[in-house]
Amino acid sequence: MPKSKFLVSLTTNQNDYQIEQAQSAEQAARKFGVDIEVAYADNDAINQSTQILRAIQAAPEDRPDAIIFEPVGGTAFPQVARAAVSSGIGWAVLNRDANYIPELRAANKAPVFCVTSDHVEIGRIQGRQCAALLPTGGSVLYIEGPSENSAAKDRAQGMQEAKPANIHLTTLKGQWTEESARRAVRSWLKLTTSQKTNIDLVAAQDDSMAIGVRKAFQELPSEIEQERWLGIPYLGCDGLPKTGQAWVRSGLLTATIYIPPNAGQAIEMLVDALQNAKTPPERAITVAVSVPPLESLRPHK
Repeated sequence: MPKSKFLVSLTTNQNDYQIEQAQSAEQAARKFGVDIEVAYADNDAINQSTQILRAIQAAPEDRPDAIIFEPVGGTAFPQVARAAVSSGIGWAVLNRDANYIPELRAANKAPVFCVTSDHVEIGRIQGRQCAALLPTGGSVLYIEGPSENSAAKDRAQGMQEAKPANIHLTTLKGQWTEESARRAVRSWLKLTTSQKTNIDLVAAQDDSMAIGVRKAFQELPSEIEQERWLGIPYLGCDGLPKTGQAWVRSGLLTATIYIPPNAGQAIEMLVDALQNAKTPPERAITVAVSVPPLESLRPHK
């Protein structure tokens, strides 16, 4: 029996979580005896849809048996999804809810599902971290992911729900990369409003952006200003062992949120569906946790 072939489409190779997603997929592929191709979209939704459509439209012998993808843009490519499953290709969406999934599952034999984290709850956890560190309130420089990204929107919603009313956010936008956050802070520092804003804490929607913020402040010409900015707490998300958790241990981050990679889980579910005729659940959820635990966080001021 020939090996199953899967395409794994990820957003960028400039983000530690996406790199961990690729490693998770590769480990699962070895474990379950499938061939995978990992493609990165360079944070470009058109590029991502083109890459996936090219795979769907390939000669039958070259097509993947399933596609696993983490969407770049605001949609989970409903038309591309329909093209895939109508060609008998399995379809797994990572870290995004896609409202077309029930319809495609009802009308096609190919497995269709999503594996995601509860991004609203991730935002709530970060809001609770802010509350623990700033029990008397304060101002937070908050670095969000892209405006059109549903995970970024959900995390922002959760943050607003959980943070106390006496904690105020100044929001900047990044692209889930260290360099994008660095650029956003550089631009913000040029505004006169930034000079008048007293920031007590930095919270970013992923660890790489939190580190990008630190690097922007390390570039300040005044050592006093550098010391002030680098002395406040920094919070991130993703919490991977070699990056976010290591940065917490070294003191670069005060806290993060561990979000388990789920590409490997999607591969396992697809193998079960395609080789063992198991019907996968429509939606599988991974559980995120604060690192360190919330109860161990001490007030910063």
